[in-house]
Amino acid sequence: MIDSLAAALPHFRNTNSGQFFLMAGPCVIEGEDMALRIAEQVRRLTDRLQIPYVFKGSYRKANRSRIDSFTGIGDETALKILQKVGREIGVPTVTDIHESSEAALAAEYVDVLQIPAFLCRQTELLVAAAETGKVVNIKKGQFLSGAAMGFAVDKVKQSGNPHVILTDRGNSFGYTDLVVDFLNIPAMQSFGVPVVMDVTHSLQQPNQSSGVTGGKPEMIQTIASAAIAAGADGLFIETHPTPATAKSDGANMLQLDRLEKLLERLTRIREAVR
Repeated sequence: MIDSLAAALPHFRNTNSGQFFLMAGPCVIEGEDMALRIAEQVRRLTDRLQIPYVFKGSYRKANRSRIDSFTGIGDETALKILQKVGREIGVPTVTDIHESSEAALAAEYVDVLQIPAFLCRQTELLVAAAETGKVVNIKKGQFLSGAAMGFAVDKVKQSGNPHVILTDRGNSFGYTDLVVDFLNIPAMQSFGVPVVMDVTHSLQQPNQSSGVTGGKPEMIQTIASAAIAAGADGLFIETHPTPATAKSDGANMLQLDRLEKLLERLTRIREAVR
């Protein structure tokens, strides 16, 4: 499946390594220096391990529990940082969009448009993303099976865009937890698209009474390892130098200096199951 992604992203490196690809970065763009620091450090690791890398950063967070939660540093400011990361670090970039009117704007700055899980059934949003010609990464809703995502794929492809990725981020389990069904990986791969496991969001504990999402970052290695063993084409991991001070989703992010050891383990698993 990496070949189909590489066709859409000509500057996607290391596509012949046989490794999974990685989408990684902070939850939200907090500033230029931090974004460049994270991207540069992750690129050094992925180059050494021959892992194709896409830098991830939300330019704005629209889905917040509380009205006083951090949403971003300004749309144009954050998008220009994403563009600078792509140009200076030499990697593709991905960001979320939330409304159809955002698609064309974000497409001017990034390589991959990401559809949040809660919005994966929004036809107008999917069509608008497809019409930009960018790769469209659709996160599977926490309320859907992998098999049901075929309709989302069809909406993008029937809009004239064959470049689709599907990402699993777990399913709702009660009100304040998620559970991962790894059968969703082959189910979504049956649509002929690359399938990613969003490791860190799968470990969220949403809907906490405090209005701040919790998480179980100590299980990142478990979920990531199982996803690679199950044949996932890629992984999505939010990472930050100091998750405790992150402005969004710090409770489930991986500390940046722990990424190297994790990726080394995962590449060995990939080689073992190939």
